[in-house]
Amino acid sequence: MTAERVNPPGLAPPAGFSHAVVASGARVVFLAGQTALDGDGKVTGATLPEQFEKALTNLLTALAAAGGTPSDLARVTVYATDVAAYRFHARELGRLWRELAGRDYPAMAVVEVVRLWDEEALVELDGFAVLP
Repeated sequence: MTAERVNPPGLAPPAGFSHAVVASGARVVFLAGQTALDGDGKVTGATLPEQFEKALTNLLTALAAAGGTPSDLARVTVYATDVAAYRFHARELGRLWRELAGRDYPAMAVVEVVRLWDEEALVELDGFAVLP
């Protein structure tokens, strides 16, 4: 895959995301929403950063099983039950993202939701990737 990150000078400088990603490749992988579920289907982690780390790990595990890497991510949506808490922890969440997924940021959005499928879940990530 080739992924061109596009960040036009007329828009505010992005921090932890790209404004647009032009992706070309042979396969598109759609990634289901991932929360902080462990292998037994139980939500783990009491804090937003703990749950974010597990949810991102789960998303990247699904991507790897489909043959992709974090740099293949073209789009990720983060669903948070409390955007104010997400903003409060933004620095730590960014550090976790960089440790797990690197600095080739996909196009991203953070959306506040009333609740997620599992009531204990504080955050869910889904997205898609373009593979060579």
